[in-house]
Amino acid sequence: MTSSASFQPWSLAGRVALVTGAASGIGRGSADLLAWAGADVVLVDVDETGLKETAADLAGHGGRTAEVAADVRSREQVDAAVRRAVDEFGRLDVVANVAGITLPAMRGRIVDTTEDDLDALIAVNVKGVFWGMQAAMRVMEGNGRGGSIVNITSTAIDTPLPGIGVYAMTKAAIVMLTRTGACEGGPAGIRVNAVAPGFVPTSMTAGHARQPDGTIDEEEMEAVNVEMARLSPLARVGTVDDVAQCVLYLASDAARFMTGQILRPNGGVSMPW
Repeated sequence: MTSSASFQPWSLAGRVALVTGAASGIGRGSADLLAWAGADVVLVDVDETGLKETAADLAGHGGRTAEVAADVRSREQVDAAVRRAVDEFGRLDVVANVAGITLPAMRGRIVDTTEDDLDALIAVNVKGVFWGMQAAMRVMEGNGRGGSIVNITSTAIDTPLPGIGVYAMTKAAIVMLTRTGACEGGPAGIRVNAVAPGFVPTSMTAGHARQPDGTIDEEEMEAVNVEMARLSPLARVGTVDDVAQCVLYLASDAARFMTGQILRPNGGVSMPW
């Protein structure tokens, strides 16, 4: 057995992680925790202002960061972000594919979904993760060390609800991508896992209370939070840290025998076999 003195399973010291969707929400929280664990972190998002804010948050952890303004819908831009990680830091050990979007609840019903809505969700939620996995696996297959890929899906894969059918469809696709990636990457030491969060208040989920003028109805948002908490045996909604802890676990050697799996930090809202 490995001695406890030499084995620090949660440490990412000396490793390099890339996080998409790093400008806010679960992406920012995951990047912060990976940096806290010792990783150098490449921050990827379309929101350049948010990237700078995330980088400032990470500065206190002492590691190196790089900001890459990139749109995950573009294979070329995702490939360039991965090359930036390798060129600047010499390696790539962890990729967290967090970037994702949803639709306002009033447009989420299947019969109300436009082709543009459908294309937008598929482009970010499916193709964005696919490009991230593809670019990461190409690097990790040839490095002799393998690596860890963590994809963010959703509890929507387990709990069908009106108004989120297309979103749930895209997140269910990530489950099969994750499992197939685990099978294909395993021989090279690449672990591919997913995190399926329950409801977490973020700028994305605030869309449930977004008004036509773009503002958030705070009373309506609070009502959504209360209703979501009511569905949980723990009687609360999730936090960004609840999800980020799962990302760190899967990224680290603490999960070195985990691949093709889905962690569900959802407060017990969904309990699949």
